[in-house]
Amino acid sequence: MRYDKMSAFIVMDIVREAAKYPNAVHFEIGQPDLPPSPKVKAALQHAVADNQFRYTESLGLAELRQKICQYYHRHYQVEISPQRVLLTPGTSGAFLIAYALTLAKGDKLGLTDPSYPCYKNFAYMMEVEPHFMPVDKHSCYQLTPQQLQGQPIRALQISSPANPTGNIYTADNLRALNDYCRRHDIAFISDELYHGLVYEQQAATALQFNPDAYVINGFSKYFCMPGARLGWIIVPQDKVRSAEIIAQNIFICAPTLSQYAALHAFDADYLQQIQTTFKQRRDYLYQELSKLFTIEFKPQGAFYLWADVSHYSDDSYQFAKEMLHEIQVATTPGIDFGNNGTKHYLRFAYTREIEHMREGIERLKMWLQQRG
Repeated sequence: MRYDKMSAFIVMDIVREAAKYPNAVHFEIGQPDLPPSPKVKAALQHAVADNQFRYTESLGLAELRQKICQYYHRHYQVEISPQRVLLTPGTSGAFLIAYALTLAKGDKLGLTDPSYPCYKNFAYMMEVEPHFMPVDKHSCYQLTPQQLQGQPIRALQISSPANPTGNIYTADNLRALNDYCRRHDIAFISDELYHGLVYEQQAATALQFNPDAYVINGFSKYFCMPGARLGWIIVPQDKVRSAEIIAQNIFICAPTLSQYAALHAFDADYLQQIQTTFKQRRDYLYQELSKLFTIEFKPQGAFYLWADVSHYSDDSYQFAKEMLHEIQVATTPGIDFGNNGTKHYLRFAYTREIEHMREGIERLKMWLQQRG
């Protein structure tokens, strides 16, 4: 395992530093502050009272896998066998399964730059080589099939909505990418963790265009259950047994109590309130930050704004540290997400209530004025 190539999360250092300031304003962490549906909490209490502390089978609770299939049918009109759904400890467990099923030592995993840093770190752990392809504002941070031509990759991973930019892959582009990968025997891995947190359109799932796509999702963002550490992966039918064996050996099964709680997470009325709340926060922060920094586009999903701060600094990491120490406003430096111009960017998360964010905006306005 190539631990020497792995990078630490700068954001976690920011989180630790921000904890020293009781009055800190938090834009740094990608964690919803809203609770899950009351039905989830009631189900968890019932599971505890019922002594549901045993392992489940490695694929996960059959009833929960069935509910996930119903969710895909209802939202995307896609039919999936519950056999193809495997519950994992967070999406991190799902990434490990996807990479183990699709890549061998020395193979190349196609990733965008910028992208979520865990992808490359998991690749290094498995002695797989991340192969970065730059994306920027000109393509709305979407990879295109043209960029894949001649690339020596065995698997491609995309995320939609994306972290850190909040962009969504259009259905046409997602279809074209999957078509290209199927023609060239490239495994397609789609991180769809922020589905549900979309604001003007419904995000398409890769399964609408590729029945053999590896699709990853979970309960930490839209369902507001980050500490439950529960995700899922949908694998091709002929990979189910292999995925099960990998799961048995890596983690036996996903957390049992979390699975029982998640049985009641698909609370449509409550989830609509979650989506509405984050849309309101997005609209507020986009409007205010656009007055201070260059925001290349209004994010379509997730709960992040990707802000170009190059008018004030050519080193956003140093800029973020000064901001935290001088006015106690915490953000994530862009270099957490790659090298493609990322030193000019900060990621702002709108995972706190508007009043909390308003305080941060006021501090930023005064601070930037003083800096000239």
